[in-house]
Amino acid sequence: MAERGVDLSVLPKEVRDQLAELDLELSEGDITQKGFEKKRAKLLASYIPHLPNVDVTLPDVQLSPGHSGDPTPSPEAPGPSTSSASRHHRAHRSGGARDERYRSDIHTEAVQAALAKHKEEKMALPMPTKRRSAFVQSPSDACTPPDTSSASEDEGSLRRKAALSAALAQGLQSPDYWINRSVQSSSTSSSASSTLSHGEPKSQPQPQPAASLLADVLAHTRIENSVPPDVTASTPQDRSSRVDLPPAVRGMSRGQSRCSILDTADGVPVNSRVSTKIQQLLNTLKRPKRPPLSEFFLDDSEEIVEIPQPDPNTPKPEGRQIIPVKGEPLGVVSNWPPALQAALARWGATQAKSPALTALDITGKPLYTLTYGKLWSRSLKLAYTLLNKLGTKTEPVLQPGDRVALVYPNSDPGMFWVAFYGCLLAEVIPVPIEVPLSKQDAGSQQIGFLLGSCGVGLALTSEVCLKGLPKTANGEIIQFKGWPRMKWVVTDTKYLTKPSKDWQPHIPTANTDTAYIEYKASKEGTVMGVAVSKISMLTHCQALTQACNYCEGETLVNVLDCKKDMGLWHGVLTSVMNRIHTITVPYAVMKACPISWVQRVHIHKARVALVKCRDLHWAMMAHKEQRDTNLSSIRMLIVADGANPWSVSSCDAFLNVFQSHGLKPEVICPCATSPEALTVAIRRPGARGAPLPARAILSMGGLSHGVIRVNTEDKNSALTVQDVGHIMPGALMCIVKPDGSPQLCKTDEIGEIVISSRAGGTMYYGLPGVTKNTFEVIPVNQSGAPLGEVPFSRTGLLGFVGPGSLVFVVGKIEGLLMVSRRRHNADDLVATALAVEPVKTVYRGRIAVFSVTVFYDERIVIVAEQRPDASEEDSFQWMSRVLQAIDSIHQVGLYCLALVPANTLPKTPLGGIHICETKQNFLEGNLHPCNILLCPHTCVTNMPKPRQKLPVDVGPASMLVGNLVAGKRIAQATGRELGVVEDQDLIRKHQFLSESLQWRAQTDPDHVLYVLLNAKGVAVCTATCAQLHKRAEKITATLMERGGLNTGDNVVLLYPPGIDLIAAFYGCLYAGVIPVTVRPPHPQNLAATLPTVRMIIDVSKAACILTTQPLMRILRSREAAASVNIKTWPTIIDTDDLPRKRPPQIYKPPTAEMLAYLDFSVSTTGMLTGVKMSHAAVSTLCRSIKLQCELYSSRQIAICLDPYCGLGFVLWCLSSVYSGHQSILIPPLELESSLPLWLSTLSQYKIRDTFCSYSVMELCTKGLGTQTEMLKARGLNLSCVRSCVVIAEERPRLSLTQSFSKLFKDLGLSSRAVSTAFGSRVNLAICMQGTAGPDPSTVYVDMKSLRHDRVRLVERGAPQSLPLMESGTILPGVRVIIVSPETRGPLGDSHLGEIWVNSPHSASGYYTIYGEESLQADHFNTRLSFGEPNTLWARTGYLGFIKRTELLDASGDRHDALFVVGSLDETLELRGLRYHPIDMETSVSRAHRSIAESAVFTWTNLLVVVAELGGSEQEALDLVPLVTNVVLEEHHLIVGVVVIVDPGVIPINSRGEKQRMHLRDSFLADQLDPIYVAYNM
Repeated sequence: MAERGVDLSVLPKEVRDQLAELDLELSEGDITQKGFEKKRAKLLASYIPHLPNVDVTLPDVQLSPGHSGDPTPSPEAPGPSTSSASRHHRAHRSGGARDERYRSDIHTEAVQAALAKHKEEKMALPMPTKRRSAFVQSPSDACTPPDTSSASEDEGSLRRKAALSAALAQGLQSPDYWINRSVQSSSTSSSASSTLSHGEPKSQPQPQPAASLLADVLAHTRIENSVPPDVTASTPQDRSSRVDLPPAVRGMSRGQSRCSILDTADGVPVNSRVSTKIQQLLNTLKRPKRPPLSEFFLDDSEEIVEIPQPDPNTPKPEGRQIIPVKGEPLGVVSNWPPALQAALARWGATQAKSPALTALDITGKPLYTLTYGKLWSRSLKLAYTLLNKLGTKTEPVLQPGDRVALVYPNSDPGMFWVAFYGCLLAEVIPVPIEVPLSKQDAGSQQIGFLLGSCGVGLALTSEVCLKGLPKTANGEIIQFKGWPRMKWVVTDTKYLTKPSKDWQPHIPTANTDTAYIEYKASKEGTVMGVAVSKISMLTHCQALTQACNYCEGETLVNVLDCKKDMGLWHGVLTSVMNRIHTITVPYAVMKACPISWVQRVHIHKARVALVKCRDLHWAMMAHKEQRDTNLSSIRMLIVADGANPWSVSSCDAFLNVFQSHGLKPEVICPCATSPEALTVAIRRPGARGAPLPARAILSMGGLSHGVIRVNTEDKNSALTVQDVGHIMPGALMCIVKPDGSPQLCKTDEIGEIVISSRAGGTMYYGLPGVTKNTFEVIPVNQSGAPLGEVPFSRTGLLGFVGPGSLVFVVGKIEGLLMVSRRRHNADDLVATALAVEPVKTVYRGRIAVFSVTVFYDERIVIVAEQRPDASEEDSFQWMSRVLQAIDSIHQVGLYCLALVPANTLPKTPLGGIHICETKQNFLEGNLHPCNILLCPHTCVTNMPKPRQKLPVDVGPASMLVGNLVAGKRIAQATGRELGVVEDQDLIRKHQFLSESLQWRAQTDPDHVLYVLLNAKGVAVCTATCAQLHKRAEKITATLMERGGLNTGDNVVLLYPPGIDLIAAFYGCLYAGVIPVTVRPPHPQNLAATLPTVRMIIDVSKAACILTTQPLMRILRSREAAASVNIKTWPTIIDTDDLPRKRPPQIYKPPTAEMLAYLDFSVSTTGMLTGVKMSHAAVSTLCRSIKLQCELYSSRQIAICLDPYCGLGFVLWCLSSVYSGHQSILIPPLELESSLPLWLSTLSQYKIRDTFCSYSVMELCTKGLGTQTEMLKARGLNLSCVRSCVVIAEERPRLSLTQSFSKLFKDLGLSSRAVSTAFGSRVNLAICMQGTAGPDPSTVYVDMKSLRHDRVRLVERGAPQSLPLMESGTILPGVRVIIVSPETRGPLGDSHLGEIWVNSPHSASGYYTIYGEESLQADHFNTRLSFGEPNTLWARTGYLGFIKRTELLDASGDRHDALFVVGSLDETLELRGLRYHPIDMETSVSRAHRSIAESAVFTWTNLLVVVAELGGSEQEALDLVPLVTNVVLEEHHLIVGVVVIVDPGVIPINSRGEKQRMHLRDSFLADQLDPIYVAYNM
């Protein structure tokens, strides 16, 4: 091998060997590039003086084919050993393990052609953005944009240096340079420029590198200012609509002005990067990939999926029905032994000195040779020991017929041979398995299943192997995951007993008893044992002897695993039958010295070699050192995986290299095998000079439909397959359909090969059900009639019979991926992925392809190991090109392409990838990719057609008969009567709350109205009626003195939750001013909380602020000045130390319609709204609550709520003064320092009624759930609680309330206690579970119908069902009706519609709405379009429905329950359906254990999911496919963008509701600092 123009042949051989070994390690991924260079430099260091002009430390230049000035473009063509040729050899060599197996020049060309076609269309795929800290895998090249042309690296780096120096020369202040830099290296950006240019060389001269680089970036960051495309429509838009700026031309002038801030279609100014990415994504999604599917939509049908109609142009089989193919008859040879053990006995006696097995050490030198005499005597000793020395005479441990596991490493074949034949002689059944390396070995659980199903309890192993097994602390072998309990027996000769003179093994003539069990892994990963009977074993050896023409005394080199498959059948069984000398070359030797098997053939003049394509490829890589090798002795080179369609190129390449070393073309013998049928077919060596068998060149399109079509037109999608010879002697073969009944195929149809032969497996041991479907298949003809009595065995191979009865195999059932009714082969996809040059991103041998079922079809996933030195850009570019290549060549869309760090995929014992475990990890979110690309938009083609909304059928013209609308009950419900108050004194007392307080202060001055608790549960402050009244008077006096206020002015109350707030409120009422309660800013987070305070003060035009001294200091502090203008506050009055003054008079409003207070709140959509509450509304509301909850002055209630708006404020400040009951106030903030505070208060004061918020309930559930025993021990008892009402303005959180009830049931909490209330902006209290009504009911509704605004009740546990809980009983005096938001007509009770409310305590209007001055005033006084034209309703803005239940209410009528589904503003209209974010978020949060919280929103028709990652950052990318899967499966929507963020990023308001619109704005302004953003294609 030559390095950098220097012939390394002058080096000593061992140094060359070590260099070759290093190369191999690098290509396998066993060593990093850095380690490789270090070791290589060390090796060559002492020889540097002899080697002129060598720079050892520089890595090799990798020339990619397009740019090398190299005369030998293909590594297969041997070229002169010049520097350029050898450099080329290296560039390809860096590929790795299965390089040549998947190498095919034709295929590589096809892929290049397909990619070139894509390049013309030039699609910009948005690259995912990733936080730099998350994966420190990319080289930090922040200042300069990564070079994206595919010239060699040195060229690129030179150009990069030139660009940098030129930019520096312009002076660092050059704006171009800095703009370029800022666009490129922002914290989360991965360069936008790399996403487009898939390596087209820049042809223009580049006089100003910085400017052109900038133009390049801007060319890709432009955004169309048109309306964002509707990606849900399926009409193809004009392909030429997108104008791309050529990289180095336009773009400077128009780019600079728009570089930093861009307007999206919504007119929101947005940081350029995120919106650019999304725009790119929209551009890629604009044009539908597939022809539009036939349209269908059935509203209430069970059918969700679009069934693709069969394409009339699909190729169909046209041949006649296949006739079974017969193998040559199995000859009878007189001296064949009656059983295999008899053959061993014969050779052991007559040919004792003859060598049976030679084993090699790790360097490839012979270690020991086992003669037939030794093999016989040791096997005898072992058989005797097994039967007589384990256990006692009366109770032997082993009986004939018992199963025994054989656990031997590949590197010790001698021990394995002795153990295998010892078991045969003892008539126990050997089950060879792999050596378990660790407790959590890939697939160890499945091996446990095998041992269990075979009833294995004893394992034989060698002393060395036993020492190496993982052990517990006290030296015992650990219990492997899923294994039965095992006894371990060491079989080294020194532990065996010589049999007594009179003992002879029993060697019966071969019969149908099981001889041995060979393990086999199914597609799902289950490991089953194929039992081979004694007669099958013998017959198979005879058939192989005849087919391969084995002669006594030949030499065979075996590179395969001797525990199973060909390695066992040829190298252990047939070889002993024919007294062959076997030289075993284990995997470890091959890794150290890849050419060792060729050397063994040469040295021993071996006649037969048994190899895999991998070994051919490795020998070629290292053959340069072997000048004198001669392979002319070989008469059969058996290629064990010759049935793999990609083996043909390995065979050709190997022949190409070694023909000059005496290898004859006709000796290459591919064969096809299967664990069930053993050897299916093998090519017999041809006569010297006879023409080689023909190849089949098949159309991949045809293959995907299961039809054989010779490929003529499109050479890009052709598959070349070689035959695997003829069927085995004595066998009968058919081709049957792989799925359904085993119907015979036609001659031009691909099917599963089935075999009937005495030389096959007999059953899956211990699994009779599966056995029947595999080993007892009777093929049927077209009419369904069976083809005779003879049972066939399925082989799991897909193929056909070619001319001359030659067998061709095109793939395996286990590698079959069925996508949209078309078949694709995993190996073909791997080959295409590897043909995408340059493969410097991934390791060649470490690619897994499998399919997962998502949304009623299989979806293809490719996982590969990424090289540590690959940059983000390289990886993304390689991934996007693989997508395009597979789409072009196989006409199938990839669902997901993931790259994982090197050496992290689960390995099989021989170093391959454990596919099932990889798939399991992918589905469970344990894969931990470092790069991922999902393409659901391109490959999910069975989505239902978007719904076209029809006009609603109920209109004013419909006849309204009673309460029926078009055959349905009108959905309406009414609370009980409020009743009329007769007593004039009561009317006076209750008309105005200010008078109520005065009245109570006179009639019952010492009655305690309020008790405020601190974190320790101590009452820090109480207020009797008189104290509250006097305190209010003081505040009134101060307001009148210092405030200079007029009646009706607004005054902001800024207080922490407590009694001061209540006193200030009544002080304002006494003074005739309008109080506005505002949550005080958070001292630790002023920047976020103070602007909201300022906004409410500005919007409400407050004339004065009442507050406490500490808060007053905060408002005027330096920190506050940083976020708001503190010089323009209105008058601030602190009410902490007020003079004892009484106001001259207390204000009394002239009418009850006058304003009492303003209620400001931020809605979940982020809008600040203030509603006006009149005195009349306040007193009716308090009266309604009093009636519903039976509140009297003797009662005590506990409140743990925020007292600033809505029902929380009403209960905290108003209700007690009206009804006279005592309120125990618990500020929710105190719970953070003392979690049990609320519950212990309920227990201590024996509270019957308590009110809380969801955030309080969640705190208790999460924080105290595990401590119920401790609380119980402290005497906490909740059996007194009769009702615990959650105050909310949202759909009841059923799972939370249920968890709370279940967790605290042990503390005596009644399961019926917890219920919810419902209020909205227009009416603060619509429902509240009172004392009289029935328990809240729960229903299960069908989610599919709900999306169509229909309500269909289903059973609990039905698929796609959603549990909903009633929001509490409707309050007295309240009427509710369900109305269509579009037509404003009343709806029937099976419809979802907007909840409208008519009640005397509705608010009287918006004070003002910040941000939307023109917001509908009709929210408060609106009329139905038909039905009851005179009633005035208020629109709540919430969707819900009403169901009449079987329960009875207080008046004895059937109870109408109101179910709230969600806010109308929050719903997402996608594909014509109505979705509620909370439903998707529930699904998303279930998708993976590390998702702490999630939120969804839409942006220009794209669904964006933001998930908070609760686990470690390496799990971030695991979430992307799981989130996409779950939303697709459960909601039939494709997620456009998945954003993974840190915990706590999703903003939540004081009521515990998510602020999705704030989140959306932050995302688009790029303020989230996400860990990862994935743009799904």
